[in-house]
Amino acid sequence: MKFASPWLLLLLLAIPIWLWWERRMAQRGGLKFSSVTAARSLASVWTRLGPLLLLALRGVALALFIVALARPQVGQRESKVKAEGIDIVLVVDVSGSMQTTDYEKGRQRVSRLDAVKDVVREFIRARTNDRIGMVVFGTRAYVASPLTLDHDWLEQNLDRIRLGLVEGNTAVGAGLGTAANRLRDTKAKSKVIVLLTDGRENVPTPPAMEAAKAAKEFQIRVYTIGAGLPQRFVSVMGQTIAAPSDLDEELLKQIAAMTGGQYFRAADTASLKKTYAQIDKMEKQKVETIVYEEWRELFPWTLLPGLGCLLAAVALGHTRLRRLP
Repeated sequence: MKFASPWLLLLLLAIPIWLWWERRMAQRGGLKFSSVTAARSLASVWTRLGPLLLLALRGVALALFIVALARPQVGQRESKVKAEGIDIVLVVDVSGSMQTTDYEKGRQRVSRLDAVKDVVREFIRARTNDRIGMVVFGTRAYVASPLTLDHDWLEQNLDRIRLGLVEGNTAVGAGLGTAANRLRDTKAKSKVIVLLTDGRENVPTPPAMEAAKAAKEFQIRVYTIGAGLPQRFVSVMGQTIAAPSDLDEELLKQIAAMTGGQYFRAADTASLKKTYAQIDKMEKQKVETIVYEEWRELFPWTLLPGLGCLLAAVALGHTRLRRLP
């Protein structure tokens, strides 16, 4: 409920002052008796409470009239959201290197895949109006979820992703190509692939750059993410030494540049979250909200009781409660 002229309700603050003034004026009048005993003999409940009742009725009537002037209204508000749809396919590497525990969650070491799943879940929950699909890849690509608006079901499929779901090599081109095929025929205004990997393409079937060319032809923008620390530790002759990361950053940069996307490096959990948050901001859909309002006037529901109180006060004032001059 709302009031069309809520500022008129300020007049209610004047009612206590008016009641006090009326009461004071009523007490100035009176009749002189030679004896108090005689005056008391004429007193009754009506004579004592009657003036207060009449004053209360007039006060209530005045309050109801003020509320009616403010025009109370009740209605319905309906909103329609018109959004330009964005279709997004999340491509996640599940090769053997994704089991490396160089990410943190709650001060505990977790695998790269577990960290990615947590961040991807937050990304999905932030995109309520978009269709999202999911592809995982190792030696070959696998569609974990087709494009869907049922994000609860999508999260269930995300939970099922695990290492060993497909063979453990890194076929970047297969993952990218499968995702592009899912988007090629959609009618969305914008088509996006977010591809995350921590390794180097060692199964070029198809080559990643050929898949990137296809994505460009289908007007698909590809954001690439390189996961993991810039170096890895390997054992040589019984000794652990640092070696450069196996990640092919140059390839990921080329894929992003060719399709109009962008490359990000996510070396830890914080940078991984920041990366998906940046992509989320860059790929916001245009939303147009149309609001319909329908209001019904309620002032008769306060005006009529107010008139009733006023008529009751007038009628009672002409009976035993009649005030003598």
